Amino acid sequence: MAMYHPSHGLSLDVDALSGICGSVSIACWIVVFSPQVIENFRRGSADGLSLVFIVIWLLGDVFNIIGAVLQGVIPTMTILAVYYTFADVVLLGQCFYYHGFTLSDAQPSSNEDTIADEATEESPLLSDGNSSGRSSSRSAVADAEPLASKHSISSLRTVLFNTTALILVCAAGVAGWAVSMGSARNKYPHRGQDTSTTTILESEGVRFDLWGQVSGYLSAALYLGSRVPQLLLNYRRKSTEGVSMLFFLFACAGNLTYVLSIFAYEPECAKLERAYGGSQCEQGEWEEEYKRYILVNTSWLIGSAGTLLLDCMIFAQFWIYRKSGK
Repeated sequence: MAMYHPSHGLSLDVDALSGICGSVSIACWIVVFSPQVIENFRRGSADGLSLVFIVIWLLGDVFNIIGAVLQGVIPTMTILAVYYTFADVVLLGQCFYYHGFTLSDAQPSSNEDTIADEATEESPLLSDGNSSGRSSSRSAVADAEPLASKHSISSLRTVLFNTTALILVCAAGVAGWAVSMGSARNKYPHRGQDTSTTTILESEGVRFDLWGQVSGYLSAALYLGSRVPQLLLNYRRKSTEGVSMLFFLFACAGNLTYVLSIFAYEPECAKLERAYGGSQCEQGEWEEEYKRYILVNTSWLIGSAGTLLLDCMIFAQFWIYRKSGK
């Protein structure tokens, strides 16, 4: 059997793809709540955010911690799950500060509509005649044009800012992976290319923990259900005002890259084949281990992929309600 001589550079294989996606996912989840916390602080209100949404998300993170511990994922992921829970509590505390200690979402205010109706009814009494009324109408149309132009510029700036922020965070995730791989190479040069952080599932064989799986599926169900109250609140208000789009952009990017990191799995025998050559996998071993690995992670896949689809519905609400000027 030929000796394997590792190259000095970083190579992109299945393990590397999984590591990059996982690192980008972590970077997105670390900052996910920051845009919404800043948005609430800037407005001095949390009316745009559903409190039930945050509470259910918090419960999902709690069961995620339980499932991660019982199923035996790497300590880093468990620590991150604890961090997510802490961030949930911070955001929920901010919402309670502005809302009061209640889970009832703020009802859409009808004050603006009432004022507009009253102005319409009284305007003929305050005008000097038909010519004055026509002049006011022309003035209103003229004023509306620069306002629409300013709104368009503001929307463009928001898109550019959100895109730049997302790219920078993803780049930070990739850089973090590269640095960790470089450090691992220097510390364990004898390992060659196999320097990726392995989970207990990978290093000890894929194992199935019943209560870990139950917790994982409960977490997935809660994550899926958490989006529904926010979708309903946006629909009732016919607005996404007060909801940070960057908040959901980071959540989508985090879920997408997390799903990709799970699918990019290489069984141990395949790693040996890549490292040393020859046939290391017995017949059907590769497929069997990959199936077991996906089965163990199915609950996490459902939770991430499902919320990704629901977040796309929230993005549709951003587009619909902002386009209609709500």
